[in-house]
Amino acid sequence: MDKPNPFFRVFSWLWTGVDGLRKILHLILLLLIFLLFFGLNAESPLSYPSGSALYIQPYGALVEELSGDPYDRAIAEVLGDGLPQTRVSDVVSALAYARDDERIEMVYLDLSTTGGAGLSKLQTIAAAIEDFRTSGKPVIANADFMGQSGYYLAAHADEIYLHPDGSILLRGYGRYQTFYKDAIELLRIDWNVFRVGTHKSYVEPYTRMDMSDEYRADTTRIVDQLWSMYRDAVVTARGLEEGALDDFATNLVEHVTATGGDVAEAALEFGLIDGLLTRNEMRDYMVAQVGESDWPQDSFNAIGMHDYLAQMDLFAGGPAGAGNVAVVIASGDIMFGEQSPGNIGADSTAALLRRARLDESVHAVVLRVDSPGGSAFAAEVIADEVKALRAAGKPVVASMSSVAASGGYSISMHADKILANSATITGSIGVFGMFPTYQRTLAAIGITTDGVGTTPWTGQFQPNREMTEETRQLLQLFVEDTYDDFITDVAISRGLDKDAVDAIGQGQIWTGVEAMQNGLVDGIGGLRSAVELAAELAELEPGNFGTFVIEQELSPTEQMIVDFLTVAARTGVDLSRWVDTPDILSRLARGLDQRLDSMLRFNDPKGMYQHCLCDLN
Repeated sequence: MDKPNPFFRVFSWLWTGVDGLRKILHLILLLLIFLLFFGLNAESPLSYPSGSALYIQPYGALVEELSGDPYDRAIAEVLGDGLPQTRVSDVVSALAYARDDERIEMVYLDLSTTGGAGLSKLQTIAAAIEDFRTSGKPVIANADFMGQSGYYLAAHADEIYLHPDGSILLRGYGRYQTFYKDAIELLRIDWNVFRVGTHKSYVEPYTRMDMSDEYRADTTRIVDQLWSMYRDAVVTARGLEEGALDDFATNLVEHVTATGGDVAEAALEFGLIDGLLTRNEMRDYMVAQVGESDWPQDSFNAIGMHDYLAQMDLFAGGPAGAGNVAVVIASGDIMFGEQSPGNIGADSTAALLRRARLDESVHAVVLRVDSPGGSAFAAEVIADEVKALRAAGKPVVASMSSVAASGGYSISMHADKILANSATITGSIGVFGMFPTYQRTLAAIGITTDGVGTTPWTGQFQPNREMTEETRQLLQLFVEDTYDDFITDVAISRGLDKDAVDAIGQGQIWTGVEAMQNGLVDGIGGLRSAVELAAELAELEPGNFGTFVIEQELSPTEQMIVDFLTVAARTGVDLSRWVDTPDILSRLARGLDQRLDSMLRFNDPKGMYQHCLCDLN
């Protein structure tokens, strides 16, 4: 064999050397970057002077679980473009930490950006505020404008202040639904509907132009109870006269007219608030309470809720004790397959429950449910994992948030125990299916469909062909069988007579109090009560068990990127220029997409759904 050319041998040695040097320099550069990164990230814990206020500013909707893919959401939050949402558990945890933290003098509750929330979520935070106040530390609430949700929280504070040009609007509870039957007919669409349940109202917008008597009666009964709970809690917390809140809300125009059109002044005269202060006056008032801050200037000594939680969670450490109670959150519509947080996926949520079953440190599980339902098949997949947990000797407690109805009840009923909040909306035990066809629409523009098949079913279940009577009969049989399975499972799980379940089923909705009276839940209580009950069922020693949430997590690479961007933001890098500000058309398109998404994204393999129109506000 010929020897290699000396020139090429020398060149090869040089290239190998250069390439090796490149790799070494590359490694050194990476090491320097990581040392810089971790050095910045390992900064001393955020300090704040003793006697500071904990600054809590709930932003947007109050939710059980932040929506969206964890990585996309984390990046958006770092860039300042996150969804307007605040997790209820974050507010509750911050208040619990601050209660016993000697450095925290008081809580400053800024409610100007607080969005809507189910009453049960408001009750949970209000209870945490009341618990904080047992420490003797005050809670000061303030807002430029205050909606119904914000005012409920403010009512449980020691003092409430409103901007002189602000307002309070208490709308009460209700539901106004858009109906599409005539539009569907104008478009020549055959909206084939199959259901079981005289009160199963989800399909009504597609089959009627107004509420049925059953739908109206159910909704009226529920909203009256919710308003009564809201009104009584506020009247008690503020020490108002009986009927004062009803008077203010019902006769708002009369009361505002009496103050020359000044809503804020009317609220002050009615005793809903304690004073009217501009932003500068409010700042001066807080400076007098806790002192002026060095940074940022022209403000009062305070630490923000998220910074405070990050520090306190770090100090608190991870789960500890002889055993742990895991919390799995099931929030949003129930759908087939993998879903991001904010929706419940048959595969993704089942995987979380499976992690709890396989984790030897987990002795019990709390399934926190905040869902109006969705795919019947997906609910069954999740229910199978709940049963598997119990078969493995790990007790399960279902904890109902604002809504745990229809499919939301279906995934709850197999737990060892079910706790609901008094304002929880649950029940809606019923089933429906919908299959629109648009062959008449196509015919109107000169398009038809024709063909042959080996059986009567070959050309069925196509949206461009009229549904045959046999197909309609088959789908109705599917729905009736699914409903029969539903009430049978409820009867077995809850130890009730099947006919009794049918009587309280039929799509009827109930508050948590009514559900307990009907035997659908075991008691009234929030997430904390559910965790304590789960620990008791697992025979864990009180006070000697840990609690942690099992959730979808970032990969190590994703976490590193998020951490890097977070450090960059903390060191003054302006990341906002990376964010596109949507124009008005983009915002409108996004809103329309969200509305259509709730109808178009359902993907049950059999087209069978357990869903409830339960978003009462």
